[in-house]
Order: sequence, then C-alpha cells, then structure tokens
Amino acid sequence: MEKTESARLAALRRYRILDTEPERAFDDLAQLAAHLCGTPIALITLVDADRQWFKARVGLSIAETARSVSFCAHAIERRDDLFVIPDATQDVRFRDNPFVASAPHVRFYAGAPLLTPDGQALGTICVIDHVPRQLTAEQREALDALRRQVMAQLELRRNLDELAVALAERDRAEAEQAALVTELSAALDHVQHLSALLPFCATCRLDMIVPADPSAIGKVTDGVVRVLRDAARVDDTNEMAIELALQEALANAVRHGCKGDSSKQVQCCVSCDEAGEVLIVVRDPGDGFDPGAVPNPLDRENILKGSGRGVYLINQLMDEVRFHDRGREIHMRKAVRKPS
Repeated sequence: MEKTESARLAALRRYRILDTEPERAFDDLAQLAAHLCGTPIALITLVDADRQWFKARVGLSIAETARSVSFCAHAIERRDDLFVIPDATQDVRFRDNPFVASAPHVRFYAGAPLLTPDGQALGTICVIDHVPRQLTAEQREALDALRRQVMAQLELRRNLDELAVALAERDRAEAEQAALVTELSAALDHVQHLSALLPFCATCRLDMIVPADPSAIGKVTDGVVRVLRDAARVDDTNEMAIELALQEALANAVRHGCKGDSSKQVQCCVSCDEAGEVLIVVRDPGDGFDPGAVPNPLDRENILKGSGRGVYLINQLMDEVRFHDRGREIHMRKAVRKPS
C-alpha cells in the first residue's frame, strides 16, 4: 500500500499542478459539472500526501482541506468507479466529518477519479449538495465525460510545461556552445596579435579547450597555423601537413571520442621549441581505443572500409605519432625548417 501511494504521489508531482494559479479551462469544467448535475458546489481536487487542494471550485471559498476529512481521498481508491454518497449523515464514514456536522453541511457527494494514462489517481472532479439526493444516469455519464476532459487538460498542461523546459534547456546549451566558440575565436585572434611579438627562436605554447563542435575545428587549425607561421617560420609544405594532421585529429576526437556531443570538450595543446620541433597534443574525454588494433586502410581487405584512414593519414603527415591513455590522447611531432 505504501509503495502504491508513493507511486501515486510521484505521478502527481510530475504534473506540477499543485498550488498553481486558477486557469479558465479548469474553472469552466467545474462550472459545467455544477450546472449539469444541478449542485451548488463543484470542485476539481488533487489529493496530496496530507491535504486536498482545489484546482477549481464553484460554491466554496476555501482552497484546501486536510486529507483526513476529505471525501475525495476515499473516491480515488475506487479508480474507475464513480464514488457516490447519497446522504453523508447516514454513512458511518462521514457522519462525524466536520464538513457534514457544520458548514458547508455536506449531504450529497459524487466524485469521479482523475486517472493518469498509467492508472494513477490524482484527485477528482466532484459535485456536492446540501440535501440528500442521487444523480440520474445522464448526470453520471456527464460527470464521467468531464473527468476525461479534466485529464486531457492536465496532460496538455504537462506536455506544454515539459516542452517549455526542454526548449529552455536547448537554448541554454546553444548559448553556452556559442559562447565557447566566440571565446575561442577571440582567444585565437588575441594569439595572432601576440605571435608577432614572439622572438624568432622563442618557445611558443598554446593550450585550448575546444567545444566538440565540427564548426570549431577550422577556427582552431587556422589559429594554430597562423601562430606557427609567425613564430616558427614553418614552410608551406610542413604548414599544410600540420594543418591536415591537426584537422584529422580534432575531427576524430569530436566524432569518435565525444560521439558528436557538442556539450563535451576537447583539449588541444601546441608547442614549438627553439630547434623547430612542433608538438601537438589532442585529448578527448571518450572511452578510448586500442591504436594497435586500428586496421591499415591500404591492406586489400580494408580498402573499401572507412575505418583506420584518419590514423593512417596522421602517421603519413607527421614525423612521429604516439597514443597515450588508451588512445584518448594523441601526440604528434613534426620537425619544421626555418629559412636562414
């Protein structure tokens, strides 16, 4: 029983409806219930852990009651069945209830449980009268139909709420990604200006955190090449080799290491020493792989396969390529020539 109640309360929380402002759609349904059933009071109730809260009410001023004196707490136990009390003064469960003994002097009650698609009862749409009575067959059918309309409104409201949350999360992620790209572009532009101030033989070093977005790859490689061109005087042949190798390493890190998830990040470090040796390190947060198991794309059985080409290309372009940390980190070295 306790487990069932926990599931019911969890379902109620998912609708995020408790203590919200009045809404015309629900008010209209409560008004229609009172009119069709000919009662002075009609309510749309939601049964919380220790209280009964009214989303809509006609003929009653209070917004909630304790669950212990709630008629609706009994109604939700009936699931699909309409819960009817013809005369509360003649029912041992309710004759001592304060709402029977005093205002609003409940005599007649009929409540239709509000059921979620998975069968959890959230509350009721109910009608109340000050005199004993019964509902006609047509009134019972009408109350049942109104129950379905209340649930349709609750589902619509929940779906719109979840959509708004999802859109806000998407906008936040896109804003963060755009900010990272903007920050990276600004940093690379700043590096370009600083590189002109570097002495011919100075050791230069870049350390960047890059969003795992294919659109960032070109910005990174362009910035790195500009710095190496100015600081290390890389010739055209080596410049192209370094650019292609870096592009391939970053693309592999984004595509395989980050699995295309733009919320993740790739680290890129570049250094050039006085001897003219360039070291590029690219690290991703992925699961890693076994570099020794990467197939040679030139072998006959692998020619038509797409795997292994990136690693093969990097090995051809750079003087030395090594993988560390189970393939998550690649070190690429290239000796560049400087004109005399």
